[in-house]
Amino acid sequence: MIAKKAIINSIKAKHRRVCEAIFSMPARGGIVFSDIEALIVALGGEVREGEGSRIVFEIKGSRKYLHRPHPGKEAKKYQIEEIREWLRKLEVKI
Repeated sequence: MIAKKAIINSIKAKHRRVCEAIFSMPARGGIVFSDIEALIVALGGEVREGEGSRIVFEIKGSRKYLHRPHPGKEAKKYQIEEIREWLRKLEVKI
């Protein structure tokens, strides 16, 4: 647990704010999808492109498949909820 907290505390303030927004209840709208991608990379994960607007987030062998929002740039609330649950399963905490 200490190592996980250390990772969250060592990331930039912007990534921490995005993480806090993801974990806020109820799910917040208006989180820019590219900020979520940057958070995944800051947590040591990987972001890969799929076909069309499909994107794969991967952290420690665990994958999350989503579609980039279009025409807007903000993630949908259901996407935020899915990412929150995925990060919880990975024991990422703020």
